[in-house]
Amino acid sequence: MTSEAFVLLAAGGTGGHLFPAEALADALRRRGVAVELVTDARALRYDGAFPARAIHRISAATPSGVSRVARLRAIATLGLGTFEALLLLLRRRPAALVGFGGYPSVPPVFAASLLRIPTVLHEQNAVMGRANRFLAARVDAVARGLPGPRDAALDAKSTMTGNPVRPAVIDAATVPYADGDTGPFHLLIAGGSQGARIMSDVVPEAIALLPESMRQRLSIVQQARGEDEDRVRQAYAKLAVTAEVASFFKDLPARIAAAHLVIARAGASTVAELAVIGRPSILVPFPHAIDQDQAANAAHLAAAGAALIVAQTEFSPQWLAAALTAALADPPSLAQKAQAARDSGIADAAERLADLVLRVAKLENKNEIAA
Repeated sequence: MTSEAFVLLAAGGTGGHLFPAEALADALRRRGVAVELVTDARALRYDGAFPARAIHRISAATPSGVSRVARLRAIATLGLGTFEALLLLLRRRPAALVGFGGYPSVPPVFAASLLRIPTVLHEQNAVMGRANRFLAARVDAVARGLPGPRDAALDAKSTMTGNPVRPAVIDAATVPYADGDTGPFHLLIAGGSQGARIMSDVVPEAIALLPESMRQRLSIVQQARGEDEDRVRQAYAKLAVTAEVASFFKDLPARIAAAHLVIARAGASTVAELAVIGRPSILVPFPHAIDQDQAANAAHLAAAGAALIVAQTEFSPQWLAAALTAALADPPSLAQKAQAARDSGIADAAERLADLVLRVAKLENKNEIAA
C-alpha cells in the first residue's frame, strides 16, 4: 500500500482515450497530485512520455469477436484483467480511479467499485460507449465530454466538463486563424489515431479534379495508413501538388492550427481539438460504429456552424472537389466557421475534470496530496 494519495487513470490504448487522460494527468500534476496509469499493451509505447509516475499493464480484450470462441476468450481475458486490477488496487490503494473508456478500463473501474474506491467515468463521445454504459451505474460520478441524449438514471451523477485536451492543443489555440484570401491554402487530412483508408482513396482523386490554378495554391498535410503512404505521396507528386504524407504526426495540434481547412473523422478528441483550436472542418463520421458515436460528435460542431458533415457513402471525389472549390472561393465563410468552432470549445475541460475528481476523492483540502 502506498503512503501518499494519488489518482489512478484507466484508459484504453488508443489516442481517443489516452489523450484526455494525458490532459487530466497534466492538470492534476500541476496541483501537486501524483498520477499513475493502468492500460493495455497498446499504450506501453507512451511509457516515458505519458505524464504518470508509473504505468501498469493489465489483460483486456473486446468481447465482440465474430465467433463464439473469440467472444468467450475475450470475456475470460476481461475476467483475468479484473483479477489483476484487484491485486493492483489492493497493493496501491489510490485515492480515486478515473476511467476513460475502452475495454481496458473495464477491469480497473469494476474492481475499484467492488473495493469502494471513489470512481469517476469520463465519456468523450456524445453517445456513451458500451464499456462506459456497463460501468456507469457502478461509479460515483460521470463526466461528459459532449452533450448527449438525456438519461434519467445518469443525469443525477453527470457533469458536463468537456473533453480535456493536451497542453500542445492549448498552445496551438493561441495561433490565430490565417487569412486564406491569397497565398498557399493549407489543407489537413486526418484519419484519427488509426488512420482512415477512405481519405487515401478519395482526397487525392478529388484534388486531381480541381483546376490547376487551385491545385497550385494547395499545401497538403495528410495522415495515411502505412500501407497507403506511397500511393498517396505518388498521387500528389504526379499532380505537382505540395504535400507531406505520413502515418502519424507527433505535432498534429500545430498542424491543425496551421490549416485553413481540416478534413477528418469525427472522433471525440478530433472534435475537441478542432473546437479548442478553432478550425473549420469537413467531417466524415466512421459509419460502422454500433452507436454511431462519431455522427453524434460531428453534429455538435455542425450545429455550432463550424463543420460540414458528409456521410461516407456520399464522400466521393466529385463531392469533395465541389466542396473544396466552394471553400477556396469563400475565405470569409471559412473564417466564420473557425470562430464558430472556437466558440463551441471548452479549453479548460481538464481543469473542470480535475475539480470533479478531487471532489469525489475528497482531496480538495487535504495535506496528503502527493508532491
